[in-house]
Amino acid sequence: MDKKTMMEKLAREAYERDSFNGAWLYAEKGEIISSGAIGFRDPDDTLPVTEDTIFQLASVTKQFTATAVMLAVRQGLLNLDDEVTKFFPALEQYKGATVRHLLTHTSGIPDYFDDADWFIDLWKKEDRVPANSEIVRFLCETKAEPYGAPGEKWQYSNSGYNLLAEIVERVSGVPFETFLEKNVFEPAGMKSTRCCHIRRDGVPFENYARASVIEDGKYVADVDSEEDSIVTAFDGLNGDDYVYTNIFDMLRWDRTLKEGGVLTPEEQKLMYTPVRLNSGEEFVDEDGDGYGFGWFITNDKDVGCIVSHSGGMPGVHTWFKRFLDTDSVLVILCNREEQDIRAHDGLFIG
Repeated sequence: MDKKTMMEKLAREAYERDSFNGAWLYAEKGEIISSGAIGFRDPDDTLPVTEDTIFQLASVTKQFTATAVMLAVRQGLLNLDDEVTKFFPALEQYKGATVRHLLTHTSGIPDYFDDADWFIDLWKKEDRVPANSEIVRFLCETKAEPYGAPGEKWQYSNSGYNLLAEIVERVSGVPFETFLEKNVFEPAGMKSTRCCHIRRDGVPFENYARASVIEDGKYVADVDSEEDSIVTAFDGLNGDDYVYTNIFDMLRWDRTLKEGGVLTPEEQKLMYTPVRLNSGEEFVDEDGDGYGFGWFITNDKDVGCIVSHSGGMPGVHTWFKRFLDTDSVLVILCNREEQDIRAHDGLFIG
């Protein structure tokens, strides 16, 4: 079976099992081999998903945050080994953690999801969505204990990427959203991409795929869900999430990286280098992947080096996978909670 037919078959089978609703693209050397869209971008099944539909990227956003940091370093605004306390003196309990540690999830700074009620309570009591700048206040008020000493171990932390976005904003003097737009998206030709906050500020896109979850046997928008509407409480954050785009702009991003635009080959090589812990050992997760600056790194015996990241929020599943040695790329963007995890994994992982 050719790759185009295989992708269409996998997407159709997953859709029929209520396990995929969205758009996909697979390209080799910049040429699209397979792309398509299936399902609906609203929970009422009235607005079909199209190939240019805009999706929330969730944690696939982290590679753009890491890119912003690399550009700030290039501009002389910061250094990778600057300590977090240089920018946030109040975070004395995390002394020794650096920008490099934040990028590689080895800072020891806890993930805000460990104490998400802080954001939820603020949202409900003050009727406002906390801003990204309040991540420092969160860490101070919760007195969150470090996961360990900086560089001691790898532990995923969205908070680290919130701090990175705040650092870029402070040293550049412009909002993080604007920094990404002017320094990353525009140079890459990603005209349908932006960092924004649709639950807080409203939807800026005509063709946006609403994140939808299952409640009482039917799909509802995340913000209308009794359980998952709490996602609104986090919608003022930056760095870990909140870039929105479509499959074609992600292909443009892939080509920009391949051609050395925005980031030089040397900068990318550094970002694709797996982190080593204080012990000298290279971190490897249970799937055999290392982690660089906003990218998981896999060395596959058949296809060579793969850099990738997935993303997930209630009703959101995304995957961006670049096969560096074969110059191919896979993009999968989904806006509905899956009902059949095996069918879902067959498309996303298989």
